[in-house]
Amino acid sequence: MEKLASSPAWMKVSELEIIYKPKIRASERPQIKASNDAYKLFLASWDMGKIELLEQFKVMALNNANRVLGICEISSGTISATIVDPKLVFGLLLKAGASSAIISHCHPSGNLKPSNSDVQMTHKICEGGKLLDIKILDHLIITPESYYSFADDGAI
Repeated sequence: MEKLASSPAWMKVSELEIIYKPKIRASERPQIKASNDAYKLFLASWDMGKIELLEQFKVMALNNANRVLGICEISSGTISATIVDPKLVFGLLLKAGASSAIISHCHPSGNLKPSNSDVQMTHKICEGGKLLDIKILDHLIITPESYYSFADDGAI
């Protein structure tokens, strides 16, 4: 113990571990074939008590066969905004070994039209994905009643 206490500062580091623990066999994971498939899964993962209260941002990680590895909430914000840190998005996707992803956030107002900041953030994340060879297949803006798909609209 005494030896550890006297160790040089550069030797005092945290241990890092990369791990992904799938609970479902690959063949049983949902497969995304269209934006509506992703919308249904995202909506099922959303807290309905919050979807019309505050903006939240989620990521769906996919394998090579577009089977869902998992869905994770990245941020939760205010009535009209949430901050998305691309480092968190890609940290999650890299950890899961994702080949591609679909991103999504809700608009509590019910307005499905993307804002300028939605468009900028989408392009920023898509560009980051290109560098890491993780394709961003779509960005969905969702409400309990419907959704907007950047991919379906030709905006990705």
